Amino acid sequence: MGVITLITLFPFYWMLRTAFSTNTALAQAPASPLPVDFSFGGFLRVFGLQSTEDALAEGGSGGSLDFWRYLANSVLVATLVTFCQVLFSAMAAYAFARLRWRGRDALFGFVLGGLMIPTVFTLLPNFVLIKEAGLVDTLPGVTLPMVFMTMPFAVFFLRQFFLNISREVEEAALIDGAGRVRVFFRLILPMSAAPVATLSILTYITAWNEYFWPLMVSYSGSSRVLTVALSVFRAQTPQTGTDWAGLMAATFVAALPMVVLFALLARRIVNSIGFSGIK
Repeated sequence: MGVITLITLFPFYWMLRTAFSTNTALAQAPASPLPVDFSFGGFLRVFGLQSTEDALAEGGSGGSLDFWRYLANSVLVATLVTFCQVLFSAMAAYAFARLRWRGRDALFGFVLGGLMIPTVFTLLPNFVLIKEAGLVDTLPGVTLPMVFMTMPFAVFFLRQFFLNISREVEEAALIDGAGRVRVFFRLILPMSAAPVATLSILTYITAWNEYFWPLMVSYSGSSRVLTVALSVFRAQTPQTGTDWAGLMAATFVAALPMVVLFALLARRIVNSIGFSGIK
């Protein structure tokens, strides 16, 4: 287990080792296990605190990265995707788990069929739809398809938990005069806090790390998210070579919130998945 942990953590260590080095020194000692010519220059460039002259002196490309703007775009997109997907999935899962209506099982089977469709197959139809709607290079154009890309799993995940909730509790609320909407928001959702929180965390991490779809539809800084911005930063000035120290510093800062989030809530996620009966 210790060896596996070390292998897993090694890429993060190498990322930090590169971020705390200078590009000039890295070229001279590429295999050094420790930071070469220790410097905070990579992080200073990420946050826009280093001049172009100082960046070039450390072997950087001199390119710029509007980090805070791209970070704000990523936070906004991931938050909207998480909120919409969890809310819509919970309502759909409640209908499939607790309500009786004609064609319910057939439609649920159709929804589950979405799990077998690779995401890459939906990219082109989604792009045509977003283009016809005039949403290319906008944050709504980046956000809307991502809400539905992984929704079949979310519906299945929550339905498994809703099936285990006692019907007597729900029927008692209905007898007391509560409607279905009130039962859903005041009874079912509070009782499902653990799986809803787990689904929110997983959805947020997935939306945060999404790369290919934002790359297809965002062409300017107004809609560009952090994952795409990092690739643009890498290819910004090929004539001077890649700014590896700046790129690794930006990658570390971008990944840090998700690593901390997962480290703090990993046990809750595992327990909730086990409680929902999903293997």
